[in-house]
Amino acid sequence: MKIAIALLVIVGLVAATPFPKKETKFADKEFLAKQKFFFEIVYRMEDPLFFEEYIKLGKTFTFNKEDYVFPADYDGEYMTKFYKAFKHGVTLPKGEFYGAFVESHFEELYGLFDFFYYAKNWEVFQRNVCWARLFANEGVFVQALTLAVIHRDDFQGFILPTIYEIFPQYFFNSKFVFEAEKFDYDVWSKYIMYEKEYKDFLYKDYSKYFKEFDDKYHYKYYNYFYTKDWKVWQWWKVMGLGEHWYSEDHFMIRDNYDHFNKDSKYLDMIKDVKKFWMPVDYTRDIYFYNQESELSYFTEDVEWNSFWYYFNLDYAPFLDGKTFGLDKDRRGEYYFYVVRQLLARYYMERLSHGYGEIPEFSFFTEVEYGYDPQLINYNGVGFSYRKNYFEYETYGNFEYVHKVMGFFKRIEDIITQGYYMTYDGKKIDMHKPESVKYLGDFMQGNVDSFDKYFATFWYIYAHSYMADVDESDFYVHPHVFLNYETMLRDPVFYQFYKKVHDVFYQFYDYVDAYTKKELYFEGVEFEDVKISELVTYFDLVDFDVTNLLNDKPTFVDGQFVWDKTLLARQARLNHKNFEFEYSIKSDKPQKVVIRAFLGPKYDEFGHVIPLDENRENFYEIDEFYYELKSGVNTFKRSSKDFYWTTDDRTTYTELYKFVMLAYEGKYEFPLDYSEPHCGFPDRLVLPRGYYEGMPVQFFFFVYPFTASYDAYSTYDYNYSCGIGSGVRHIDEYPFGYPLDREIDEFEFFVPNMFFKDAKIYHHDTFEKYYDYKYEKFGHFDYNYYYNY
Repeated sequence: MKIAIALLVIVGLVAATPFPKKETKFADKEFLAKQKFFFEIVYRMEDPLFFEEYIKLGKTFTFNKEDYVFPADYDGEYMTKFYKAFKHGVTLPKGEFYGAFVESHFEELYGLFDFFYYAKNWEVFQRNVCWARLFANEGVFVQALTLAVIHRDDFQGFILPTIYEIFPQYFFNSKFVFEAEKFDYDVWSKYIMYEKEYKDFLYKDYSKYFKEFDDKYHYKYYNYFYTKDWKVWQWWKVMGLGEHWYSEDHFMIRDNYDHFNKDSKYLDMIKDVKKFWMPVDYTRDIYFYNQESELSYFTEDVEWNSFWYYFNLDYAPFLDGKTFGLDKDRRGEYYFYVVRQLLARYYMERLSHGYGEIPEFSFFTEVEYGYDPQLINYNGVGFSYRKNYFEYETYGNFEYVHKVMGFFKRIEDIITQGYYMTYDGKKIDMHKPESVKYLGDFMQGNVDSFDKYFATFWYIYAHSYMADVDESDFYVHPHVFLNYETMLRDPVFYQFYKKVHDVFYQFYDYVDAYTKKELYFEGVEFEDVKISELVTYFDLVDFDVTNLLNDKPTFVDGQFVWDKTLLARQARLNHKNFEFEYSIKSDKPQKVVIRAFLGPKYDEFGHVIPLDENRENFYEIDEFYYELKSGVNTFKRSSKDFYWTTDDRTTYTELYKFVMLAYEGKYEFPLDYSEPHCGFPDRLVLPRGYYEGMPVQFFFFVYPFTASYDAYSTYDYNYSCGIGSGVRHIDEYPFGYPLDREIDEFEFFVPNMFFKDAKIYHHDTFEKYYDYKYEKFGHFDYNYYYNY
């Protein structure tokens, strides 16, 4: 993990890190045995459990409350309810679609989670997991298990495969999923042999006319395959490839490929694994095309969607803040911060395409842009789609509309009148800045809300309305709005959550702006921040989708052999590493925190956006602790060091092979081998930008470090997220400070803040294929921009 950072340290580029990296810890035999179990229990979730030892263990399950340790105010009510439903055969069957926002499904999740979370020891936990893997619905099982791994204190350091590796169906289009599920190695071997003979003739014959046709007709004959709706992320067409499986003789493509290829143990470990890849497209709504399809590479990015999924499991609305420590992480305020970050980042991507503000959402007007997710559930049922100019009021449940609209009206009244009276007579001043935490609990609808009966279900009604689901439904049609890992794909998500976002800014209308005295850091000022060139591009990456395999698993002497891996090869947005060179003057040694924000300079019409209005469009890209010395401090900060961003994760296949190698005593498995699940993908920090340079501006702010704790002091941030620790944030200042409140420009500007204009350039890495003959037409080009 953090391989790139280690390399930067060697060459002397990193001088400012949040806190010293802790010494690498290695897994012992007991840890490895448990980690092996976690990897095997979620292997090929669509299929029955393959592992005999786990089948036998699951069948020993008995329900005895003495096997669980409950908090004083809870007796396992949901667990008991789930078990009764299971005994009567009325739990959600295997193969059925699971929706986290379907009320009956949610109750099952809560009950099964209790079986995992409150298990008194590993033996009870493992038995319960095996039992649930045999009988519980796949979606309920995976989400309950993931919640337990995240929130149990004794599971710190354990890894589950990422959600897009467990359920690739929710991240890749149905065409790809069908091709993966019918993959048969023996059939493929024969097919590829005949295809090669055919293509050797085709491309040899075709290539001699290639340049002539290109000069005369250009695009008509240049791309041999049908490319009417071609986009930059359909790279395989310019290489003369089709959408089917290819054998992988090289290695898995990702940012840190070179590190693994230099490791002899890795090469020995992976050499016997047969690797197959297939090109994967994003959604292209060619039947009801609209401009939002231009952004599908971003809204359907697997790591963008998985980030939102894990955030909502880290701070799951039904988890009590005191029991799970979530109130120590300021969950309500943090919820607003994350929603704000997502919307600001999405808006910047829109500007990269010349689009403007996120459209306003209304229950009573048409949604101009349709969306077809082109996803399929693991039971074979496709997801619902929405055509252009869709009217929700024609098809939706009006009872839910009135409940959701009533919620927003009541929130508006509470903010306007300035106080809220709780059921127990406590009066909360809603015009104090610290009251944002109450508002955040309200808007997330979590159980910490001061009005549980009013607030905890509004968001379920909202998502149920979008998905056309009734609270009494049990069997529901798949819809992207019913699960966290799919909802960010739909443009309507951003329109609706903009309404949520606007509630917080309405709250800040009644909060005083920061004064110069509050912002001024005496004796400290910025002299300059130099920014290296900002360049984005599309690169290719292999995502591990081995869970879609449909052949018979291989066992030798009872030991599972992972001998094949399927890879989804996809173009994705990335950026070249960049760095800030800070020059900050201080009149004495002192501890500080530095925050860096990125925002637009102009709107879609080329007009400068006023700062007070534009503050909503800035998103925080970095925050770190630093100790200034007296005088001018000059130091560099790499984009690879940014606060809580992550590099490419080690794949499911590789992690399993590493764990097995270590389990056999042939390797030391470092606990920080995979990035923490909560990290935001480093490669999405910058919007796409323009070829000629997209004007943006950076905002930097330095202020005193006054936290009452040391960040990360109770956990190792190199492999854990520290959810509920109370020390996962660097300090106790508001999230987004000092852009959280409205700005009084007569008071705002102080020497310890700094604005810097810059441009983001987009380089087309596939441009070299457009006007020149590709000598290997019909074969993948491993030199498309890497230096292999």
